[in-house]
Amino acid sequence: MNMNDPLGDMLTRIRNAQMRGKSTVRTPASKLRAWVLDVLKAEGYIRGYEAVTTDAGHNELEISLKYFEGAPVIRELARVSKPGRRVYAGAREIPQVRNGLGVSIVSTPKGVMSDAAARNANVGGEVLCTVF
Repeated sequence: MNMNDPLGDMLTRIRNAQMRGKSTVRTPASKLRAWVLDVLKAEGYIRGYEAVTTDAGHNELEISLKYFEGAPVIRELARVSKPGRRVYAGAREIPQVRNGLGVSIVSTPKGVMSDAAARNANVGGEVLCTVF
């Protein structure tokens, strides 16, 4: 099956697994997905992730989801820049999520980072997704 939006697929898998109360979820591996998961882990939205290989030899990422008092830590997970409409922002125009309570994940020339890290580094880029 041809997938047009691999990052959007991963975000949907995370949302669906949290609605079902799963502790882990698997997604096909890619560098971009791993970089986004690094930011989610650094910001405290997931416990972590690890690369695993299936019996068929495919590489996957197993994501350990995080819950607090039975509720998912991630309340809202939305894709901003999509394959049909890319969204770019300069260092000063990077959107804040819920007045700074949430995080925008931005792909910059210096790597994938949170909105606060991008502002501190004074770089802009493609706004991939928002998390709250």
